[in-house]
Amino acid sequence: MAERRMFAKSIIDSDAFLDMPLSAQALYFHLSMRADDEGFLGNAKRVRTMIGASEADFKLLIVKRFVIVFEDGITVIRHWRVHNIIQKDRFKETIYVDERARLGFDKNKTYTECLETHCIQSGNETETQVRLGKGSLGKERLGEESASPSAAASNSRFVKPTLEEIAEFCAERNSNIDPQAFFDFYESVGWKVGNKPMKDWRACVRTWERREKPKAQQPSKPNGDKYKRED
Repeated sequence: MAERRMFAKSIIDSDAFLDMPLSAQALYFHLSMRADDEGFLGNAKRVRTMIGASEADFKLLIVKRFVIVFEDGITVIRHWRVHNIIQKDRFKETIYVDERARLGFDKNKTYTECLETHCIQSGNETETQVRLGKGSLGKERLGEESASPSAAASNSRFVKPTLEEIAEFCAERNSNIDPQAFFDFYESVGWKVGNKPMKDWRACVRTWERREKPKAQQPSKPNGDKYKRED
């Protein structure tokens, strides 16, 4: 595995990056330095603890879409291919092949979640075909530019959101909802509202916002009975 890492100024000089606190920026650099030759690492939590960064710093990197985190904690640097080009004689393939298979690249060589698309692998590079999965590129999603979130939810089969999608939606709304608590609650009940399958998770987030107490008084874990009548 190569020992040196590079960083593209187009990413680290962007307003999105520079608007983050220095602790979050430092965490990004440390994660990137310890990632493998395809941008993956399996010890992001340990790195965060080691440098004294907070959980909020890590969540901010997720919300700002600088990293993607899988259910098992494996983390990938989204702009890895923008930052680094590693010569073939020094390149070592990632051991996280299952997670890599779930990703594709957009036109800017940025990792994106390949949820509703066929992925084509060419050498050590993955490219996407047809269109990218719902929520993967936000406003850049192909074929969904004119569709509102509520219309998309009502006109298509429900797709369980990722924690990153929930966090991004909550950040856009300046929501007082804890994305992890929301995800864990509905994961535990099979993404049902009462006895019925969920139709629109964004509507459920808005319902939680109306029912939750102010942030300072918000309980650490929502009461399951409290949300039984959402739709």
